[in-house]
Amino acid sequence: MGHKIAVYGASGLTGRFVVAELEKRGFTPMPFGRAQATADDAQALDRALVGAAAVINTAGPFAVTALPLISAAERAGIPYVDVAAEIEANADTFARGASIPVVPAMAFFGGLGDLLVTAALGDWTSADSAHVAYGLSGWQPTAGTLTAGAVSRERRGGQRVRFRDGELQYHSDTPPASEWEFPSGPREVIGEFSMADIVTIPSHLPIPSVTSYMSASAAQGLSDAADRAEPETFEVDVRVRRGDEERRMTVAGRDIYAVSAPLAVEAVERLLTNRFKVTGVASAGAMFDARDFLDALSQHLKTAA
Repeated sequence: MGHKIAVYGASGLTGRFVVAELEKRGFTPMPFGRAQATADDAQALDRALVGAAAVINTAGPFAVTALPLISAAERAGIPYVDVAAEIEANADTFARGASIPVVPAMAFFGGLGDLLVTAALGDWTSADSAHVAYGLSGWQPTAGTLTAGAVSRERRGGQRVRFRDGELQYHSDTPPASEWEFPSGPREVIGEFSMADIVTIPSHLPIPSVTSYMSASAAQGLSDAADRAEPETFEVDVRVRRGDEERRMTVAGRDIYAVSAPLAVEAVERLLTNRFKVTGVASAGAMFDARDFLDALSQHLKTAA
């Protein structure tokens, strides 16, 4: 294939996974980071993108990097993909719009849930609610994850956020605890553990309530962050409800950071081979054929029936 793909933040954990995935697929990575171009240096960003066919942004906080990189991609006339999990940063990207194909949150959080909900919806044109449950065996967040989370919390004044009645709602009550029946068995989960799904899914699907859930053990790991050791295993179980009907789709795999790389690189490959639906900002489920996209990642994501 031979296309040169710029990777911003290539020295970080997700960035290294992305570079390896690009090389595996025959692309030529063009790694760069803040040492070559800070987000506020438009000329340096432009120089870094010379010769690139697309750019993947893996450098958070995306509240700082996303919009400047999108602007640089527009000037270069190339597609932009990022792996942002920050709710507010993704909302900013959708609000901005773009003259090029832009896919935010093309990662484990945001993109994957959106693809699963879109595929599960099938021929339904709407639903009453969507539920995305993350059954992680644990969570060992990177320094970048923690920094991005801190930026998001600061932007919303320490409040939590949920998507209800067709809008983002900010509140301070205690998140509800419950039990979720995953294909592998029941797990204790924390409800309204909002991830980027509450931005990506409503961006194109008429679903007025989107709720995400996190296994309690993983949520505890996030608060007790330690050095990353054995990668976590995961199940992502989505349920879409309309009246008394429910549709469900589940995938399982290993390492939430590693799996973000094939998600992002598959998106770039499809953008460069004209297998996409929208020129402008669109989530994974709106930009691509969701079921076909998931099928293409069967090596990394196994359907858990």
